Amino acid sequence: MYNFKIIDKDGMCMRRYYLDNIRWITVCIVALYHVIFMYNGIVSAGTVGAFHQNQWQDGIMYLLYPWFMVLLFIVAGMCSRYYLEKHKIKEFIASRSLKLLVPSTLGLFVFFWIQGYISMAISNAFESIPENVPAVVNYFIMAFSGQGVLWFAQLLWLLSLILALIAKIEKGKLYKLTEKFNTPLLILLVLPVFLSGQVLNTPVVVVYRFGIYGFTYLLGYFVFAHDEVIDRLSRFSIPLIITSVILGGVYLYLHYGDNYADMPVVGCPSAVAFCWSACLAILGSFRKWGNKTNKFLKYMSSRSFGIYVFHYITLSGTALLLSKTVSMPPFVYYLIGIVTSLGGGLLLFELISRIPVLSWFTLGIKKGKKKDDQVKPDKAAKAE
Repeated sequence: MYNFKIIDKDGMCMRRYYLDNIRWITVCIVALYHVIFMYNGIVSAGTVGAFHQNQWQDGIMYLLYPWFMVLLFIVAGMCSRYYLEKHKIKEFIASRSLKLLVPSTLGLFVFFWIQGYISMAISNAFESIPENVPAVVNYFIMAFSGQGVLWFAQLLWLLSLILALIAKIEKGKLYKLTEKFNTPLLILLVLPVFLSGQVLNTPVVVVYRFGIYGFTYLLGYFVFAHDEVIDRLSRFSIPLIITSVILGGVYLYLHYGDNYADMPVVGCPSAVAFCWSACLAILGSFRKWGNKTNKFLKYMSSRSFGIYVFHYITLSGTALLLSKTVSMPPFVYYLIGIVTSLGGGLLLFELISRIPVLSWFTLGIKKGKKKDDQVKPDKAAKAE
């Protein structure tokens, strides 16, 4: 992972623990969202179906979906800046290609075709495939259908290449211009963020929102990577939290029942305003109150990528099995879903990360290099 540190007033080297904590907690929130999504009554594609026609818990998706991936792209942009301060662009591209491109391409054919099988089984896609189709063709179909949550890695790799080109051309000039950004100006960035959300949205696979994700990734690199900017933002944490709660309620009231994951709802003014307010509130509040660590926080931050990569396969696999075998109260399904997404994803990471070849294809972990050297940032910080 990236080695991002700050220097305190006494000249001591300190890690930006608040970014670690934002990342692993947001990944867990993504996993929680997918648990609700698996049984939701709003979006039917890729789910096992709702319990009732109107489910209050579906509202949780509306309060999570607008901001969590935008936040992850902002954090990724910040981390890219800190990495490039210590490494060459060529090293940056090599690192991102191993960590992001390998799992989201080659990994599909080695392991994540299993996710493709589960997703196709949930959607009854096999019923539309003729029986005389060769097994090898079915395998390729499952592999291409198995990207699941890996779209994030694919898009982030592409944005990393674009950033590398920009960084090589601008040579830090633009970054220096943004160091004086204050909180009102950060709030006003909601306008270009809104405009970016209206463009470069793929029509079928709606998660590929190139406009808003690319723009906020660059904002992370050029604006939020300034420690001074985040410190200024942290002074307004409480007003930003209150504003986010209000805007989230307004968005939920206006659009509950609509398809929150697709245009025009996902890019509407209330969704983007709520998204941006939540991102600013989280960045500021975590800088103010969450810049700390302990053994548990270190452990979770070092496994965040693994949980993200594997949580959906364990969740969807269990949901498919349960939908075919048993009937239980809804809260039991949710409870099992939380355990299998977080616990199962973590367990699968701990297992696969110890298998040299498989860990390279699924996690980008090099053979002969301990996984903690690549996923535990604190060790790298101590080594310098």
